[in-house]
Amino acid sequence: MRAILGLLSRNKGFITFMLCMVIFRSAIADWNVVPTGSMQPSIRIGDRIMVDKAAYDVRLPLTHISLIHRADPQRGDIVVLESASANERLVKRVIGVPGDEVALRENHLYINGQPASYQPIAVQGIRDDREDPAQYAMENVGAMHHLVRWSIAQAGHGKDFGPVIVPAGQYLLLGDNRDNSADSRYFGFFPRGEITGRATRVALSLDPGNHYLPRGDRWGVALQ
Repeated sequence: MRAILGLLSRNKGFITFMLCMVIFRSAIADWNVVPTGSMQPSIRIGDRIMVDKAAYDVRLPLTHISLIHRADPQRGDIVVLESASANERLVKRVIGVPGDEVALRENHLYINGQPASYQPIAVQGIRDDREDPAQYAMENVGAMHHLVRWSIAQAGHGKDFGPVIVPAGQYLLLGDNRDNSADSRYFGFFPRGEITGRATRVALSLDPGNHYLPRGDRWGVALQ
């Protein structure tokens, strides 16, 4: 016991620093590695994204207990959540907030009866396009504007979905890679309490298809 106390005393500065880091990453801000392409092209495989843990709630460190409610996720936000139904951490985009009616018709989005408009966009550097050719477009509906990816050859999990009404306290989340994302079309609505933060930008990016060399053009890119 005396040896342990002595060790703690000699390293109290380091221990305090590590404790502060754990609290900071748990309650204030964190960074997550993105291992899948479900949010391409907005988030690419190998991106390390910054997550604002206090965007919606100030939580008791190391728990999901909200101490201060600051805001609710808005349509278009990219959120991080600890999903019980998926049994893993997910990164998805908020498409439907409580009360919204959401539908997909031939992969085209409708929110509260308003169809999204689409502007084709050329996107370069997506490694998945070599084996799974895709087309890209800017999806615009209301104040929400972001890129989406559609596989040309893959049928995905169905191009039609809904219409569904988002219940109170729940959110409808989709991946921007519409034909390759396990999201609300698989798992249903996601509870507000599972959403732990908002993804804000790419901290750094390593290319798994090029020996994990850095992608210089991705560092610090703001997520939209």
